[in-house]
Amino acid sequence: MDPSWAVEVEQLSVNYDKTLVLWDIHCKIPAGKLVGIIGPNGAGKSTFLKVLLSMVRPSSGQVRFFGQPYKKVKQRIAYVPQRSSVDWDFPITAFEVVLMGRYGNLGILKWPKAADREAALRALEMVGMQGFADRQISQLSGGQQQRLFIARSLLQDADIYLMDEPLAGVDMATEKEIMGLLDKLKARGKTLLVVHHDLSTVNSYFDWVLMLNTCRIACGPVDEVFHTETILRAYGRGSALLDEAVQLTQNKTSGLK
Repeated sequence: MDPSWAVEVEQLSVNYDKTLVLWDIHCKIPAGKLVGIIGPNGAGKSTFLKVLLSMVRPSSGQVRFFGQPYKKVKQRIAYVPQRSSVDWDFPITAFEVVLMGRYGNLGILKWPKAADREAALRALEMVGMQGFADRQISQLSGGQQQRLFIARSLLQDADIYLMDEPLAGVDMATEKEIMGLLDKLKARGKTLLVVHHDLSTVNSYFDWVLMLNTCRIACGPVDEVFHTETILRAYGRGSALLDEAVQLTQNKTSGLK
């Protein structure tokens, strides 16, 4: 595989028991892109990320990051899971969660140094959470919990960030703040793959898109592959959200605002 691509996926298929989740996925993603992974519920978006991270074993296919398998480059990859997948009642502070982002770089004793703690505080500050460092995570709002996970991923200083619906369940102000952070990471040459559900913001948030519904519907620059035809192929017909997204793409094509 070509190391000039940040992510390459070839002939990727995944089955859960006898259920086909992903089928024959091919895609290439260049470095430095903010990528929206979109598709209907059950399309395989979260599973796709978990396969990239070797958390789910595919039935066929291969994945490479900069031409290398995950195990050889895992230090360069950060993951932000769905907020709903975490036990938020676990007795741990916001600062301790963020500090976990450094564990992969620590020595055998896994003992953080002063520099690691300072970096964790800076990451909290970057996401506007420095005042919550000593707060138990169960006492944080949904938006604060989401920003906390992003702070942890920032501490890894990765080259590729895989994020599973980081905007889910947050208010619009928090959503804008999170997208501002992701834009800053992209400006630093980072590659971000973000599972996203709001079709109406795809054009404004992302410069690259991977559209899934078990199989690959489209992959490429947003202005080339995110249009009425591919939306209909991915989602079918009959959804109010779909109708709105189709209208938005048609307006963009015709020059309307």
